[in-house]
Amino acid sequence: MSEMADLRSPILWLGSRDGLEAELVPRAGLPFRAIHAAGVHGVDWRRLPGNALSLVRGFFESLGIVREFQPAALLVTGGFLAAPAALAGWLSGVPVVCYVPDLEPGLALKAVSRLAARICVTAEPSRRYFDPRKVVVTGYPVRPELTQATRTQAIAHFGLDPARKTILVTGGSRGARSLNRATFAALAGWLQEYQVIHLSGKLDWAEAEAARAGLAPGLRAHYHAFPFLHEMGLALAAADIAVSRAGASTLGEYPLFGLPAVLVPYPHAWRYQKVNADYLVERGAAVRINDEDLGARLAPTVQALLADEARLSAMRVAARSAAQPEAARRIAQEVVAVARRIV
Repeated sequence: MSEMADLRSPILWLGSRDGLEAELVPRAGLPFRAIHAAGVHGVDWRRLPGNALSLVRGFFESLGIVREFQPAALLVTGGFLAAPAALAGWLSGVPVVCYVPDLEPGLALKAVSRLAARICVTAEPSRRYFDPRKVVVTGYPVRPELTQATRTQAIAHFGLDPARKTILVTGGSRGARSLNRATFAALAGWLQEYQVIHLSGKLDWAEAEAARAGLAPGLRAHYHAFPFLHEMGLALAAADIAVSRAGASTLGEYPLFGLPAVLVPYPHAWRYQKVNADYLVERGAAVRINDEDLGARLAPTVQALLADEARLSAMRVAARSAAQPEAARRIAQEVVAVARRIV
């Protein structure tokens, strides 16, 4: 494509060969090309040579794809994949737009931002990491189907009891073992009064099935476990409280639904998830529990919050105040402006 006339211009998605995007992007009906890439920051030294070689290979693959597709602009976001793609675009004269999902950027995005014509960020605190002349605060983009999900639809879809409050527990697509196991330990207490939608991830799905089988029959009906959900909007719409890691999506999805949260930052994700969690905690929309405290604190924290309707209500208001539902459109508009050289 030589020009980007409007928001309906052709799109090509570059992704990693073994990432979830290789399945999800084609499922969404978008054209997809895979390139080699691997991380180098915080990686065991024995893997560094191979990972560095993958990045070089990914750069040449990206260069070929850029020259073949001839994009008017290139949008890159977090992760090690951003570096070879952005460098290939920049060297080919294609303007680069960088979107930073986490509040604190990773090493790859800090490097890529120097090549970017525009830097879109989720929230104001990210501005200090970049050249302020390039930064636009857009919010975190959410899928359109999330905005269409209703609580009534969710109750019917999952077969929930409308008289019970709902706890949503999710560790992401691959799961979160410590969070899953703390949830298994809490189930018998929670299910006396509440109901649980639990996304265990595929790696711990056998343990989730065993936990469900071990529940008393009267409690088992209130435990709705899944390895993975495509209908995430319905799960969020059903929930009265979410329990999860603190990846960047929590900055967009929980505010969109006004959903109070108990956030457990992944301890091996440097500072990124802690910074994300604290952003919502400081605004009164979430409570943070450190991973090492899960066993002692998770069950009583969730029960105390659900029993305190005044606090839950205040957390809902605080979460909604952080919502920016037009984020995807704002980012798209920045890409179009850069493609047209309106900078």
